[in-house]
Amino acid sequence: MSLPTRADYRVFYPITTRWSDNDLYGHVNNVVYYAYFDSAANRYLIEEGGLDIQAGEIVGFVVSSGCEYHAPIAYPERIEAGLRVEKLGNSSVRYGIAIFREGRAEAVAHGHFVHVFVERAANRSVAIPDRLRQALAAISVQGSTGS
Repeated sequence: MSLPTRADYRVFYPITTRWSDNDLYGHVNNVVYYAYFDSAANRYLIEEGGLDIQAGEIVGFVVSSGCEYHAPIAYPERIEAGLRVEKLGNSSVRYGIAIFREGRAEAVAHGHFVHVFVERAANRSVAIPDRLRQALAAISVQGSTGS
């Protein structure tokens, strides 16, 4: 399997690694990548889709995630998260997310993250609101042959 590259992703966000991201082995611990994924997806939803995480009626709940690791990174490396939408459903979205060293083409890790959109008060899934759907569709690779 070839490693995902920057060309496979639509949006990129810089991430500042922290001293506390490193584990006893001297590299970023595997669970920290999930926080990177969460930050990238939610930043996109807030900035591009208008998601109001504090008072909005609709919120996204993570229902599935996974990650494959290809090379270690460590604080204080500069990294970036690449983001794309792999599947856009009625009430859910599957993101593809990869972590890259700043300026490097191949991912050090890649994975997926699934949000189901829920009405906050009723705690029930709902259709993705139009503005969010448009933002998600803008970075979709659904139907393409990307990795």
